[in-house]
Amino acid sequence: MVKISYEQKPYRRSIMQTFGAQVIASPSMSTKAGRKILTDNPMYQGSLGTAISEAVELALETPNCKYTLGSVLNHVMLHQTVIGLEAEKQMEMAGEYPDIVIGCFGGGSNFSGISFPFLRHKINEGRDIRVIAAEPASCPKLTRGEFQYDFGDETGYTPLIPMFTLGHTFSPAHIHAGGLRYHGAGALVSQLRKDGMIEAVDIKQLDTFSAATLFAQAEGIIPAPESAHAIAAAIREANQAKDEGVQKTILFNLSGHGLIDMTAYDQYISGDLVNYEISDAEISGNLDKLEKIVK
Repeated sequence: MVKISYEQKPYRRSIMQTFGAQVIASPSMSTKAGRKILTDNPMYQGSLGTAISEAVELALETPNCKYTLGSVLNHVMLHQTVIGLEAEKQMEMAGEYPDIVIGCFGGGSNFSGISFPFLRHKINEGRDIRVIAAEPASCPKLTRGEFQYDFGDETGYTPLIPMFTLGHTFSPAHIHAGGLRYHGAGALVSQLRKDGMIEAVDIKQLDTFSAATLFAQAEGIIPAPESAHAIAAAIREANQAKDEGVQKTILFNLSGHGLIDMTAYDQYISGDLVNYEISDAEISGNLDKLEKIVK
């Protein structure tokens, strides 16, 4: 488990431990990849890329152990489209069709799951629909990254993937949306972004929690910080449509509740959360380390 999430999201850890799991904070001293990272930066709080490196290494060295992929690779994103297929049927039952489809974005499975079934109508039938990926402003691979071949993990154990990336050694800020702290975007989403088929917006941490609390008060559901990125983007689009005097049907994916993220809400309510900014120099400095395969 990514170390910052291990510390920020203790109840997720507790749930896994309740079911008998051993939960290790990554980076750890359990793997060569983790030991190298900690040697270079003892205070490093980890990233999804770091945890993937350690998980792959442990799977390779442990007999009868398999590594289960979670987000970025194409077959995983296509598997998740059951979400969008169900949403498509629900929209038919409501007699509606979305003008805008929004999903929060980390590596791609959540966003792809809700949007790909609707994108096929845009591609095959020319349906006028906007598809928006909502990512953290502190980890803006789609809005400020570069389309390039890169590794899916920090150490470089995975194959190279053509993706929008901030560089596989990118160190994301300590935002509470742990599931979105990933340096790159899946290949299918990246190509769609490159071809102008989808849009991307970046959302600041305080804006996500503002949107999340508004949603909770209106709907009675406390959303996960990751899902709150999609909510914030949906609110922006709704307000813009209101200002323009037009009607829009907006579909977004509420991908998880936040009942085990209440420590983050406590910090937001008490005024202890902050926005994290990343400079162009930081992004370019990290991308300059990549071997440029795509020109």
